[in-house]
Amino acid sequence: QVQLVESGGGLVQAGGSLRLSCAASGNILRINGMGWYRQAPGKQRELVATITSGTSTDYADSVKGRFTISRDNAKNTVYLQMNSLKPEDTAVYYCNANVVTSFPVVSRTYWGQGTQVTVSS
Repeated sequence: QVQLVESGGGLVQAGGSLRLSCAASGNILRINGMGWYRQAPGKQRELVATITSGTSTDYADSVKGRFTISRDNAKNTVYLQMNSLKPEDTAVYYCNANVVTSFPVVSRTYWGQGTQVTVSS
């Protein structure tokens, strides 16, 4: 099994910055894509950013130019640097990873526990 552990959420004023981290652990043979999603109360969960094992990235239009996703493959960790934060960014942020595991060798997605990001005006 695989566990994803997030950190870095909190309260920040509009225009400020936060950096989220999510580390994967377990019987990991390989991690394919990793990403960040968010969900505000009463809203559907939405994609924020994704990154492949080759560091190709994709962003939601609402965050492009403000957020940066990156990963450290040696640490099985994905990051989300969030700059110029807006109140509309307030949500629970979830990390996601598609992981190929050993014992047995199988591919599936895993989710972090979620971390609250609150942006005040």
